[in-house]
Amino acid sequence: MNEKLESALKWIVSILHERTIPFQITGGLAAHLYGATRPVNDIDIDVPEEKIDSLLPDIRRYITFGPGRYRDEKWDLSLVTLNYHGQEIDLGGAFETKIYDQKKDKWIPFPARLETARILRVYGIEVSVVAPEDLFAYKKLLGGRHQWKDIGAIKKYIERNSI
Repeated sequence: MNEKLESALKWIVSILHERTIPFQITGGLAAHLYGATRPVNDIDIDVPEEKIDSLLPDIRRYITFGPGRYRDEKWDLSLVTLNYHGQEIDLGGAFETKIYDQKKDKWIPFPARLETARILRVYGIEVSVVAPEDLFAYKKLLGGRHQWKDIGAIKKYIERNSI
């Protein structure tokens, strides 16, 4: 990982801890923490939708999108995107998120299960990270080449760490 990523992660996590906002790291960074080797592009974090506005005083100057509803071909969620000194951070709504399932041709509600997140030490700080099983499930729904690389690493992590 790199200095830009480390600095941004420490910054945003300190704000979340300060404001006692529950969260979990998801996406490529979570996959990386579970063994994926592709480069981490951004920091994806699930937070309760009703807490996003309370973060605005601390994050406003870094906002590049939102807060608002974001929808593309795969995602439908509340989102705030930040650029913290060159590192993108996506703060996504935890409970009203939907993922488009191409096989079923419909939107699937995919609320975060913050209570199952794992506490991992990253860059010397404790962070809440989506459970590997949950990360596996949503990456499988998303599909795509890089998702399958992540899925393979996550599956190995689950197998190594199952009881």
